[in-house]
Amino acid sequence: MIFNEVLLKFFLVFASSFIYGLNRQKSHKPVGFGTFVLISVGSCALAVIAVDMGIEQSVGLLGAIVTGIGFLGAGALIKSSDKVFGFTTAASIWFFAILGLSVGLGEYTSASIIYVMVWIVAIFDKDLEKNAIGSYRRKIIIQGRNLVPKEKITNILAKYSTEFYLFSTHLNKKDKTSTMTYVLEGPKEKIESLLKSFYNQSWCLSVKFE
Repeated sequence: MIFNEVLLKFFLVFASSFIYGLNRQKSHKPVGFGTFVLISVGSCALAVIAVDMGIEQSVGLLGAIVTGIGFLGAGALIKSSDKVFGFTTAASIWFFAILGLSVGLGEYTSASIIYVMVWIVAIFDKDLEKNAIGSYRRKIIIQGRNLVPKEKITNILAKYSTEFYLFSTHLNKKDKTSTMTYVLEGPKEKIESLLKSFYNQSWCLSVKFE
């Protein structure tokens, strides 16, 4: 294969996966740009090798890539006490492996079409998340003096989230403090402005997102 053509393939895959991955990282998703770039470029490299070997001799190699990336994507799933989320991230990992393979095999038209599609999905997903149509979740850890009445916390949470549940509770008898962890779901802007409301409470010693 001509060197300039190989270089072009790597550049296209690197640029497309870098831009998308950076967008995911800025949105605080569990998988950032580094993972997307490495998966895409690695898949592209194997596809380029497959072309040089001859597609018929390397079908098993290409199939193994797709299967292996599926297991990697499963690692991006996050399980809480009663829910599993992160499916979009897992699917994106698998998708960018396909994108790398497509470019590496010289299927530029198909790669361009599916890349546009993934951006359409990402933009709509972000808009739905912003408007609480979906599942923007954060875990918040609240530390207070003595045993803080549950109602004081839930009344504040109800103003900023559409759904929440108690994840864990820890009482420290020696320091006379209580630490409660909640998982929240709701509009991104409201949830991210929640810390200030707790900070203004006299009983609150510390509050943070995890």
